[in-house]
Formats: sequence, structure tokens, C-alpha cells
Amino acid sequence: MADFETDAILLRRVEYGDHDLIINFLTRDRGKIPVIAKNAKQSVKRFSGALDLFSGHRIQCTFPKKNRDGLIILTGSQLTQGFANIRYDVLKTAYACYWIEMLSHWLEDGKPQQDLFELLHRALFMLHNSGMQSRVISLLFQIRFMSISGFAPRLDVCESCQRPLDSIGDGRIRFDFAEGRIICSRCRQGASRHGMQVSKGTLKQLSWINTVDMDRTDRIKFAPFAIREGQVLLESFIPFHIGREFKSLAFLRRIRKTR
Repeated sequence: MADFETDAILLRRVEYGDHDLIINFLTRDRGKIPVIAKNAKQSVKRFSGALDLFSGHRIQCTFPKKNRDGLIILTGSQLTQGFANIRYDVLKTAYACYWIEMLSHWLEDGKPQQDLFELLHRALFMLHNSGMQSRVISLLFQIRFMSISGFAPRLDVCESCQRPLDSIGDGRIRFDFAEGRIICSRCRQGASRHGMQVSKGTLKQLSWINTVDMDRTDRIKFAPFAIREGQVLLESFIPFHIGREFKSLAFLRRIRKTR
């Protein structure tokens, strides 16, 4: 009998020996967990459906009885959402890999983060099923990820002088990566060298999608320039804040150049 059962999204799988798999799941109830799926390559009955990247499952697990420090054992899995359209498209796959690498490095094992689970699930569903541009979905995912994780910058005010964005006369505003904030020209002295200039229009749109209801995101109308600039901003700031470069992001950038 399973010790617990939960919804899960498959983040990573590695072959272990001839028959087993070690799998990292992001679960709704238990956060990110590594499990071992014994005889997974041969047991179709216990693991119905494919154990593919990005797929959604209802998993049953049990704790090891002899070695309490050993891996949790995956005893059963029912595929709930395959998200196959993502894996059939190299650009969508690249975006999903970037999001998953981001979460994998940010999350601690065994620490529940239901909001991040719901965000990833929603973003994968949109990537699989929505007519919205993949890069706009990625902007939405990244800005929401920062908010849930607690390091989202305020994009509507200069935090040094508290002037609202609309009251700042500058057409382009400095975004400081080290401080995680926008800085008007009056307050720019002493700002770090890590940052970039961003248009007020891009900042307004990013600020808006951070607050809009997820069910209304299909109404987002981004100008092409704002998409490109927002993508550069978020894909630069998040790795800077987390303190690492993502291999998946380098791959994503290469794929985008071919589109």
C-alpha cells in the first residue's frame, strides 16, 4: 500500500542500472522529490502511460522500510496529462526545459510549494494547448515565479525616491540587477554596473501581467519590441539573482535565433 499519493509533474529522469529509473517530480503536496521507479522499463501495469518529461501524473509512493535514508519508491503512476504538443516542438521544449531548470535549482527537496506547482502546471497547459506565443507565456511564467518566490522587483516605482513610473520623465529607466529595482535618472548615482535600460512601456506591461488573473492572460497583447526587451530583462535578472547560468537558457537562445 502506498504511503502517500499526490499529483506530480515529471522534471527529470535518469536511467539507473538495467531496469530502474531515478525520477525527479514536482508534486502538489510535497514539493520537489526524487524517487526510484524499480523495474520501470519493464512494468507497464504499475506505470501506466509514458514517464516522459513535462508529463503530469497521479503518483503513489512508499518510503523505504530498511534504509530510511534511501530514495522514496515509486509504486504506481497514472498519466493525467501528457502535454505531447510540447515535446513535438523544439522551441516549446526549450522553454519548458528552461522553466524546469529554474525551478529545480530554486526549490529545496521536500519543501511544499503548491503555488509554484500550480504555476508550472498552468504554464505547461498553456504551452501545450494555447494559441498564445510561447515567449509571452514565458514572460508570464518568469514574472509570476519571481513573485511567488519573493524576489519580484517593483516595476511601477523608483524605490529610491518613490516616484511612480508615470511621473518619471525618462523614456527609458535603469533596471539594477544587484538591487532588483528600477532607478530613475535622479537616483542613478551609486547604482551597480549590473543592469540595463528598459522602456517604460515594457515595464508597464510586465507589471500588468504580474497582477492580471491567469484566466485573462489570453487577452495579453504585447508589442514585439516589448516582448524582446522583457525577455532580455527577465532572462538576465533571474539567473543573476539565483547565481548561476542555465544550460537550457543557452539552448533556448540558440533555437530562437533560427525562428
